[in-house]
Amino acid sequence: MPKMPKHIPPTDDEALASWVESDDFDPNIDDFVDAAPLRRVSAAVEAVERADKQVATEVAAARDAGLSWTVIGAALGVSRQAARQRFAEPARR
Repeated sequence: MPKMPKHIPPTDDEALASWVESDDFDPNIDDFVDAAPLRRVSAAVEAVERADKQVATEVAAARDAGLSWTVIGAALGVSRQAARQRFAEPARR
């Protein structure tokens, strides 16, 4: 395997693992960054995905309760048509 520069890690998982275990792995502590902001971004994305699923579940429950797309759209802050396009099942459109 060709020698990798110490400051540029390989992108292939196997090569990266090999590089980390080799004598060429000499991390510079100054190159490390705090990953906490990225973890918070990832957590926020997951929260949005969970919220989107919850909204879809609640919209389906509202439809099952007989509420119109006009009322549901108003609750979502969108038009009747936008709500229907986003949440209606193909058979229910």
